[in-house]
Amino acid sequence: MNQSKEDTISQLKALNIRGEIYHTRLTRKFENRKKWIKPNEKQLLSYIPGTVCQIFVKSGDKVDRQTRLLILEAMKMQNIIYSPVAGEIKNICVKEGEKIKKGVVMIEFK
Repeated sequence: MNQSKEDTISQLKALNIRGEIYHTRLTRKFENRKKWIKPNEKQLLSYIPGTVCQIFVKSGDKVDRQTRLLILEAMKMQNIIYSPVAGEIKNICVKEGEKIKKGVVMIEFK
């Protein structure tokens, strides 16, 4: 069974990429994907699950960008986590020895 050109065009969806509009068919997987959300610069999230081995800062400390904050051990590797921003530590949300999942808030900045 042949579809008319108008039926085909009505099935196409507009896709905006850097201001350019493209008309295409979108898969159900693409339409149901998790939407991107701008990260909160005031929170430092764990990017992998692991165990917090050592914390080098405390609440109220002033830190520069690239200041060493903590060590997160994952898959037998110790990952040193550095500050992504300059500012003041508002809250440390993890404890040494604590096992955390991916996406957990580890440190909050003022």
